[in-house]
Amino acid sequence: KLEGLKTIAVTTNGINLTRLLPRLKEAGLNAINISLDTLVPAKFEFIVRRKGTNLSSKAIVLILAGMLCVLSLQVNCVVMRGFNDDEVLDFVDFTKDLPLDVRFIEYMPFDGKYSCSEILVGQK
Repeated sequence: KLEGLKTIAVTTNGINLTRLLPRLKEAGLNAINISLDTLVPAKFEFIVRRKGTNLSSKAIVLILAGMLCVLSLQVNCVVMRGFNDDEVLDFVDFTKDLPLDVRFIEYMPFDGKYSCSEILVGQK
């Protein structure tokens, strides 16, 4: 551990977290940011570009593993019009009784040189 360093955090989609968590915790990890943009398994597989991720149990395992092994756990959800904007209340319901913070993050409105403002969620 480095003197004066208070927080060692990782941001992850969780694909390998359950396998790596014991070693990360041993190395001093005390905060996890889980990027979870959807609770729908097919959408999750699309985002992470991997089939067979078993999201339902994985999301629960990640949250429980984080609660048991680290001091701080946060879920980050990027809200995108037409993709997951219909899931915001599901996220609130899913996490309302868990000791973690959920942040709904605005989608960055660009992809290289091109604007993607048509999927932004918010006031017009």
